[in-house]
Amino acid sequence: MRWIVGSVPTCDRPNMTERIELDPMMFGGDQPCFGCRHDHPTGLRLRFFREGDAITTELVPTALQEGPPGVMHGGLVTTVADELAAWTVIGLRERFGFTAAIEARLKKPARTGILLRGTGRVAVDTHRLMKIEIELSQEGAAVFTGLFTFALLDRAGAEKLLGRALPEHWAKFGR
Repeated sequence: MRWIVGSVPTCDRPNMTERIELDPMMFGGDQPCFGCRHDHPTGLRLRFFREGDAITTELVPTALQEGPPGVMHGGLVTTVADELAAWTVIGLRERFGFTAAIEARLKKPARTGILLRGTGRVAVDTHRLMKIEIELSQEGAAVFTGLFTFALLDRAGAEKLLGRALPEHWAKFGR
């Protein structure tokens, strides 16, 4: 598949499935995404991996992402979760969708300076909708759980929603 750019052998990660990196450039080098653009000046610059039936990401929140001192802003926690949900649709179904609904629970503060690990899995998959379960955790404890509903649009529907033509790199995911 075109979106695989690298993997980590399972022998380097005991008791885990193979970890395959999703191509961060699959939407082109000029895509504007705050969550995943590799050189976004203020963005999260997230990278995503396929691990079995899940998509994962990791981030160490910094003071630039704080709300209260030492705590990642709740809106940015939800942004990480939404981006992970979107990449779960992309990485597991080779489609993209638009966030239609979010059910979110901030269970504990996400601390800055501590690795935040996210896991996304498909909960419901129909022709036009996908529901993605997200968990973000730190030090083995869930800090966020959520269910994200994505509308899956064909090219014409995506272009209507955007109000313009899809960039060519995006068109292959709108079917």
